[in-house]
Amino acid sequence: MNKEGGGFEFDNSFARTMEGFYVRAKAAKFPAPKIVLFNGPLARQLGVDAKNLNTPAGAELLCGNVIPQGADPLSQAYAGHQFGGFSPRLGDGRAMLLGEIIDTSRQRQDLQLKGSGRTEFSRGGDGRAALGPVLREYIMGEAMHNLGIATTRALAAVTTGESIEREGAKQGAVLVRVAASHLRVGTFQYFAARGDVEKVQQLADYAIERHYPELKDANNK
Repeated sequence: MNKEGGGFEFDNSFARTMEGFYVRAKAAKFPAPKIVLFNGPLARQLGVDAKNLNTPAGAELLCGNVIPQGADPLSQAYAGHQFGGFSPRLGDGRAMLLGEIIDTSRQRQDLQLKGSGRTEFSRGGDGRAALGPVLREYIMGEAMHNLGIATTRALAAVTTGESIEREGAKQGAVLVRVAASHLRVGTFQYFAARGDVEKVQQLADYAIERHYPELKDANNK
């Protein structure tokens, strides 16, 4: 496998056009990554070589130790409710968007690492994820997908070789998450809470262009 490429072909429209909606991110370095679940059918849909990616070298890439050529890592800004109250600044505190790839159906897909380390949005968190929640998200995402419910999906679950503290020592892991995008209601709230109408409009235009191109020329856009 091309150590730097991983077979991914990136076209990073969010990083290229949406400055101010994200911060640059850098993954932590993990001592002994190992793939414990790998989604071969999804890999083929994404147009990557599943056989070559599901390897020790692939584990280095899928945990963030090696950044694939063409990736543009970032963490997205968003607001939302947490612990019973509205927080105007949450953001990806333990996730890093590697970039966007065009799958075999010519659909744009985000490739994100969850549990990849601290970001500017981490606050007091360690930026890590435990294996148990990673496996649950992997399983539930695939179950929802196969029930015909639009959802994020998982390309892989990778243990990191770290022990992290979560009400006792837990095995650390990274979830490789795939989605049509990671735009959220909270992405709009982040700028609406600041009264930044221009950014809200920019985000709406981007969302329409990416997800609802048939509405671009609508009279009531």
